[in-house]
Amino acid sequence: MSGVRIVEVGPRDGLQNESALIPLDVKLRFVRSLADAGLKEIEATSFVSPKWVPQLGDAAELWPKLPEGPLYSALVPNLKGLERALDLDVQRIAVFTAASESFTKANVNMTIAETIDQFRLVIARFRHPCRPNWARGYVSTAFECPYEGRINPKKVLEVCEALIGLGVDEISIGDTIGVASPAEVRVLGREILAAFGNQIIPKITWHFHDTWGTGLANLSAALDLGFRSFDSSAGGLGGCPYAPGAGGNLATEDVIYLLERTGISTGVDLDSLSRATEEVLACVGRSPAAKSQIASLGRSSVG
Repeated sequence: MSGVRIVEVGPRDGLQNESALIPLDVKLRFVRSLADAGLKEIEATSFVSPKWVPQLGDAAELWPKLPEGPLYSALVPNLKGLERALDLDVQRIAVFTAASESFTKANVNMTIAETIDQFRLVIARFRHPCRPNWARGYVSTAFECPYEGRINPKKVLEVCEALIGLGVDEISIGDTIGVASPAEVRVLGREILAAFGNQIIPKITWHFHDTWGTGLANLSAALDLGFRSFDSSAGGLGGCPYAPGAGGNLATEDVIYLLERTGISTGVDLDSLSRATEEVLACVGRSPAAKSQIASLGRSSVG
């Protein structure tokens, strides 16, 4: 087994909901540590209004200072955010919708259809034949919504189809509140394959949260179906302000350990990765919580 792709979302999704503002230099050292550990794709920030996400209000300062090496992407919520990103020559963007009307309304105060209409304008403005450009579409609440309950897989397919119609390069399927089971992942994964064929596999990334401890099992279920692309967050940083009780993202350390132990090479050094979030965690007043991170740090201290 080979070719598994890890997209590190800690600097954006992991930090965006932290109330304690993390200094720019700490964020830059965090990203540098992730890159030094071997991560090749990093979602670095979001060009959202600082009024709504103060933690990422320094996006314009951070972007030009990012260390060379990885492919960096940024979330853009609308045309205004895109213009800010284009001013900094951002070449990889992500847009965000959901499979739940209630969640979309709570998150961005729009219907799903309105988000698609907005993103049509964003992606059309972003595409340029003389400039590298790559776009991702997030589909949040793909399994369950904190307001509507379980989501019918057919709804997820409808949103995926709409995003494909916009010409996105990939779609990230999100278990936003971290409640899905491997059986549900298999059902949705098979529905996606039946609707779009195996050629969709390179365009699908899975974004699991680990609220109920099923994140790794869900990743394994997706692997078994042939999917090879996954989002994760160093240290399990992250959560969802619109999903009460939602835990953090699936920890990159746990993903790397599972893959390497399974015989899938990732090119990521687990011990280096486990130290990458130490300064960030100190800023927010928390201790390491990801199991593989704790084990790796413990092994290092004994060694």
